[in-house]
Amino acid sequence: MFFRLLALLIVVPFIELVLLLRLADATSWLTTLLIVVITGIIGSFLARREGLATWFRFQSAMSQGKMPSREIQDGLMIAFAAALLLTPGLLTDALGFTLLTPPGRALIGGWLRHRFAGSFQMRTFGGGGSGSSDGPSTQDGFGQRGFGQNGSDSSGQRSGGGGDTIDSPHFEPKQSPSP
Repeated sequence: MFFRLLALLIVVPFIELVLLLRLADATSWLTTLLIVVITGIIGSFLARREGLATWFRFQSAMSQGKMPSREIQDGLMIAFAAALLLTPGLLTDALGFTLLTPPGRALIGGWLRHRFAGSFQMRTFGGGGSGSSDGPSTQDGFGQRGFGQNGSDSSGQRSGGGGDTIDSPHFEPKQSPSP
């Protein structure tokens, strides 16, 4: 992994430099400089706009009690796109602008979900109340699967999670009811 990252940090700037020099030869150094500066400015405005829209979608999902996994993924891709757009280069700008558009994020996000499906597993426990579950909820990869009020999935199977639970507002252990 280290050698791949090292190769990436050497090869990408070299390719970017060659492309910028060829563009400067084809046009002029002033035109090339203008292109680099303008893409940085436009990219920062687009990153701010898309970032704010994603932030509002994140807040909306949280207020509805949903896990904002897609919004978190979009936010990370937008932050990465902003970093790419601030670095001078044509390839990094192209990838950055692709990540700033919703269709580009959907395409690359779909590839990432497919590539890393099954690599992650996260378990959360609902806090009770209307519409939330008291049993465990599992998220595999980037998808979601919720559980019903009694801690069972849609097939009626009881999942794990027995033993003590922690009441989040008070952080005091509560005994789970025995079956």
